[in-house]
Amino acid sequence: MRTLGNLPLALWLQGAGGVASEGTGIVARVAHFTLVSQLALLSLGLLSVISWGIIFYKLWTFRRSERQTVQFLEVFRRSNKFSEVQAVCRSLGESPLVGLFQSGYAELTAQLRQSAPPDGAPSNPRPAAARPTLKSLPAVDRALMRASVVEVNKLERHVTFLATTASMAPFIGLFGTVWGIIAAFERIAQTGSTNLDAVAPGISEALVATAAGLVAAIPAVYFYNALSNRVKLFASEMDDFAMEFLNIAERNFT
Repeated sequence: MRTLGNLPLALWLQGAGGVASEGTGIVARVAHFTLVSQLALLSLGLLSVISWGIIFYKLWTFRRSERQTVQFLEVFRRSNKFSEVQAVCRSLGESPLVGLFQSGYAELTAQLRQSAPPDGAPSNPRPAAARPTLKSLPAVDRALMRASVVEVNKLERHVTFLATTASMAPFIGLFGTVWGIIAAFERIAQTGSTNLDAVAPGISEALVATAAGLVAAIPAVYFYNALSNRVKLFASEMDDFAMEFLNIAERNFT
């Protein structure tokens, strides 16, 4: 099976005429690693590919969220009615502030409808009674808090995988390193010699596994911290927006 698996690589090397032999040397050596070392390298490669996919996706979505948040705040602070802001929410759905506004606006509307006189009831001749009032401002606050938790969870989705990669990859690489050292000692025991030809293959396995673990872990650590910091900034913006929303609601409906 190993011979059949390495046949395409051998044919490609023969056709290439030895060009870029230095770049393919590692590939050729990996093909002769033990099965355990190859599985460790495969696991690290999968972790690295998935991590980079998450990194690029999150950077793209966060950039859209930041741009739409700026646009939403401009509309929110320029509008005189919440209904005008509600009209643009669908086009700015990537902003986490939209979720907060819609939750707060739904609770606000529900309370104002309850405070309105029922159909068929005699109208009050006093003009001051026509102004709608909120029954519970803390209820609006709780609605905003629930929406904030939901939006933060959306922002943090898949980011924790980077932390998992950062913590697991060095240990997987260390496992491959230990296995390579074991293979080196086995070759020494089989040949009864400690020359370089007997020791080098196992050391090569060990060093490649260690390097692969670091290559997978270091970007994951950096971008996990960077993306987590951006989530904290979004959460801070949501707290500020919630207080601004409550101030407006208290000023106009209490």
